[in-house]
Order: sequence, then C-alpha cells, then structure tokens
Amino acid sequence: MTPDTDRGRGILSPADRAYLLGEADMEHEQSKRNAEARIRGRITDAILDFGILVHHLKKKDRRQVFDTDDERFMDGLTAMLSFAYIGMRESGGEFGHALEPAVRKAEEVHAADMLGQAVSVDVQFDVETEVETAVDDVAVAIDAGKPVTPAELFSVMVGSDVLEDVDEVTLQLSDEADEDGLLKEDEFVAHVADYLDAELRWLPYNRVKVLVET
Repeated sequence: MTPDTDRGRGILSPADRAYLLGEADMEHEQSKRNAEARIRGRITDAILDFGILVHHLKKKDRRQVFDTDDERFMDGLTAMLSFAYIGMRESGGEFGHALEPAVRKAEEVHAADMLGQAVSVDVQFDVETEVETAVDDVAVAIDAGKPVTPAELFSVMVGSDVLEDVDEVTLQLSDEADEDGLLKEDEFVAHVADYLDAELRWLPYNRVKVLVET
C-alpha cells in the first residue's frame, strides 16, 4: 500500500511526508536539516498532546476515532507502537516502564466507567529475542545475490544503508504463510516494493526478485 502524502495534516504535513518518502527535492543541506528539525519538534509536541487527549477528549470523540475498519488505521497503530518501542530502546529507555502504567491506568478507568467497579490490574510486559541472522551476514548474502527471507530483508531495511547500492534482492518465501505475523509474506513483499519503488519478478521455487530502481 503506497503511503498517501495528500492526507490532511496530522503529526506530519503533506510536505513532511513527501520529504521523508524522498518525493521532495531539497537542494541545500540546510533545508534538509530545517525539515528534519521541524519534524522532530512536531513529533515531540504530538506526544505531549496525548496528555491532553487522554484526559480531555470526549469519550464519544475517542470512540469515533477507533470505530473504523480501515486497515491503514490498524497499520498506523502498529507503526506508532513500533516507533515508540524502537525510540525508547535506542535511547536506553524501557518500553515497559511506559506501557505497563498506561495499560494499568486505562483498565482501572475503563472498569470504573463501564462497570462501576474498582479493579486490581496486573500488567507484565516481557520480550524475548533470539538472534537468527546477523545483519552483516544478510548484507553479504544480498551482495552475493543469494536469497534472503523477508525477515532478514526487514532487518537491513531499518537503520541500515545496506540497500543503498543494491539493484536487486531475491526473497525466499516460506512454503506456508505465517498467519501469526503482522503481515502475510505476499503483503510484506508488496510493501517492500512500494517502499523501495521496486518492481517484482516472481520466480519458481517460491522466490521473488525485487528489482530496485537506482
């Protein structure tokens, strides 16, 4: 799904979206730095605004915001949480220190408001990660033209310049779709093609070649 840069202004203005998506030409480095500083400021101000929203936005308005079956909205919520998680992790913060009291307070307020009851809430946030493939190994495989999995490709798409000088990437898809993932593999491939402005060439043996325009 291609991002819609012409939506109304949210945290980002249409011009901000165009800049981040590489659709706006800025000849001067100072212009780029100004745009990035403006975006950082808007993100910070938006986060602070949630303190007002959670306490002062009317319940009917909050419900109308979330009463939607638009898949883009759920994708946006997932991306919002991912952004917060990555940002806190990179800065040395603990995501659970923000998540646990937020969920606890929300459950207490919900129970009092909807059920007329006081509740005790136990929230536990636990993440276990297991390194499967190092980013450097993925980079070597891509450079050698060897197939990589969607998860391996994703690992080098975030915070890495591995794909900057790559013309094509071959993806090895699994024989069975992972229904537990946020995206099915074919949906992930479509998102990758949009993100990289690439063409797809489907190959035998459950492989797909991503042709990146340079």
